[in-house]
Amino acid sequence: MRSYFKAIIILAATVGFHRAEAQTSPYKSHIKDLYKAINTHLKDSKSDLYIETTDPAKNEHPHSYLWPLCAYIQAANEMEVLEPQKSYMLPVEKAIAQYYRPGVPYPAYQDYVVKEKTTTLYYDDNQWIAIAFMDAYKRKHDKKYIDTTKMIYRFMLGGLDTVAGGGIYWREKDKTTKNTCSNGPGVLVALQLYKATKNKKYLQTALDIYNWTQKHLQAPEGVYYDNIKLPSMELAKAAYTYNTGTMLQSAALLYNITKDKKYLAEAQRVAKAGKAHFFKNGRLPNEYWFNAVMLRGYVELYKIDKNREWIDFFRQDADQIWEKERDANNLVGNRPEKRLIDQGAMIEIYAVLEQVKNIK
Repeated sequence: MRSYFKAIIILAATVGFHRAEAQTSPYKSHIKDLYKAINTHLKDSKSDLYIETTDPAKNEHPHSYLWPLCAYIQAANEMEVLEPQKSYMLPVEKAIAQYYRPGVPYPAYQDYVVKEKTTTLYYDDNQWIAIAFMDAYKRKHDKKYIDTTKMIYRFMLGGLDTVAGGGIYWREKDKTTKNTCSNGPGVLVALQLYKATKNKKYLQTALDIYNWTQKHLQAPEGVYYDNIKLPSMELAKAAYTYNTGTMLQSAALLYNITKDKKYLAEAQRVAKAGKAHFFKNGRLPNEYWFNAVMLRGYVELYKIDKNREWIDFFRQDADQIWEKERDANNLVGNRPEKRLIDQGAMIEIYAVLEQVKNIK
């Protein structure tokens, strides 16, 4: 009898172990490996700044441009969603603060470290930071995040005018293009501020930019072109995943806010077009961060219609990246040099795919 109960106990323990093992996601492990690799290979501990790539010959400056940190701050936010007791954002915030340039008419973050060089202010760089900060604000209700976002919103409006009927330029003092990459995230910044404050001026800004971008920069099948050139109004018809992603997310959020079914129908149309256009032979294009931004849009739609199709192809691509495009240091990328932006992108993707499991 004793041996019988012993066998039952062993069997129960074995089943419990395998059940726990089955429930353990590899994505959390991937995130930890990538985070450690960034701090080991792509961070300058003396300055609290980050480095663009692992190959000094490929780095234009001693430290990273702001753009990779736009990816990494969102990744840090997603890590905190999974581990709320941790403070992953703060080190990245401290680095980003070194890009802040006060000035007239609008303070904002320039594209390189201020103490090392005076450079350009990009509307999209600032918008990506605002989006991450507003995601953090929803969790923490820390006033610094919404205050910074309002500062970025004021800067963003400085790039909005009536040339070509509306829309935001790509960067300050450059009036030659209006890009989806500065308008799609501009909609998201305004929508996040509206959701946080209920101030209708933000919703109106979002609608104005959304309608202009849809009218001028959307391809007939539903994906989005890169930019419109001024004053010729010629379209640059390259299509990148992140541009489709921001406008997909905007449509889904507008449906949530207004309950107007035209936005849901549009989000589903764009989602179908995006998958058909970008997912080829079981893979997405090789710019991981562009894909991370597109995933945000598909997740926003998935929260509404619960269609697993919107998530599964991202999971398929992400799994192959870890299997086929990772080096001995657990840095990912399909180039010999490993880029900070790619590590941040994949942390975000793995963290979001982990979170999606809990959406009901």
